[in-house]
Amino acid sequence: MDINTLREIAVVLGALAFLGVCWWAFSPKRKKRFEEDAMLPFADEEKSERAARLAGRKKDESSTEDTGVAERTDGPSAAKRKGQDEQ
Repeated sequence: MDINTLREIAVVLGALAFLGVCWWAFSPKRKKRFEEDAMLPFADEEKSERAARLAGRKKDESSTEDTGVAERTDGPSAAKRKGQDEQ
């Protein structure tokens, strides 16, 4: 076998591999999964925004605890605590 025959075999195998990948990627059975996977970056963005908000709240809570002030102004329990502090 000479080098040209090996190159031809490699080209045919490469083309078959390419066609196999195309068939797998564009198969109708996998369309729903790929559409869901395409939305993953946006879902991660929503999670990171929620995590940032939660981290901000935790940071605010820890900074009030450091100063000795335990009063929070968000939520209905803040009014209850405020009333208890006045008694």
